[in-house]
Amino acid sequence: MNTLTTSMLQIEIPREWKDYELLDSGNENKLERFGTKRIVRPEHSAVWKPALSMNDWASAHAEFRPGGGEVGGGWKFHRSNLKTWRIAYKMINFKLVIENSRQIGVFPEQAVNWDWIEEKIRLRFENQPLVTPIRVLNLFGYTGIATLAAASAGADVTHVDASRKAVRWARENQSLSGLEACKIRWLVDDAFKYVQREIRRRSSYEGIILDPPIFGRGPKGDVWQLLETLPDLLRSCRGLLSDEPLFLLLTTYGIASSSLSTHNLIEEMVAGFGGCLESGQLGLEETSAKRILSLAQFSRWSAT
Repeated sequence: MNTLTTSMLQIEIPREWKDYELLDSGNENKLERFGTKRIVRPEHSAVWKPALSMNDWASAHAEFRPGGGEVGGGWKFHRSNLKTWRIAYKMINFKLVIENSRQIGVFPEQAVNWDWIEEKIRLRFENQPLVTPIRVLNLFGYTGIATLAAASAGADVTHVDASRKAVRWARENQSLSGLEACKIRWLVDDAFKYVQREIRRRSSYEGIILDPPIFGRGPKGDVWQLLETLPDLLRSCRGLLSDEPLFLLLTTYGIASSSLSTHNLIEEMVAGFGGCLESGQLGLEETSAKRILSLAQFSRWSAT
């Protein structure tokens, strides 16, 4: 019987950003640099005092001021009416947009996941050069950076998101990155319903990426609640893994019981496959005081 090797409570911090910096954090906010632009956004876990001066924080181009609830609030512009600009991570270029949400198109802490995805795919091709294709399913794909990381490494990717706007944005990022020749299917669909249809079609994938929101609605108004739906979704995803699965990656935000919950779910899901399972926190390190800001939970399984 295959033995599963597990490790828990790791802290992963991206170290290869050039166009992003967590300049400082504190008072439940974070001061960030995206390219040449500085912005301030809420971050409830930053309960300490800022290390930089008020003048440093006042140099931001824009600040998101929260209102009621997760999606309430709006942007205040200080230095310019900043709306859209571009940055890059390694060879992937993408657009950032300031609109109604505090989210602008990228989660910088996930850069370590993009590198991990690319590494797993490239290693499979190096070790088994005749194995083709490597099929990857990206659920809740948002603006497509993980999709582009997988596709640039040679995988055939199916990208699913319930937001038509997000899928258009992801396709634009594909063009900005010069990856039009990559094999990517862009689908506007409810992730869970798509998985269930794929099971009935007896489809399979070597890799599955999941980055589900805490709460959301599908294209037809179907309600998604993370804690209620995630266990059933993961059990269904197991039925989509091929006979030679390569990896599964889950990233979550806002689960109160931390990465231990997702670790246990994934361990249950991949039982019998062997391989390696690692779980922990995704974080960013400040430039100012070198404190680590924990932002998300991850669980990553790989066959090797």
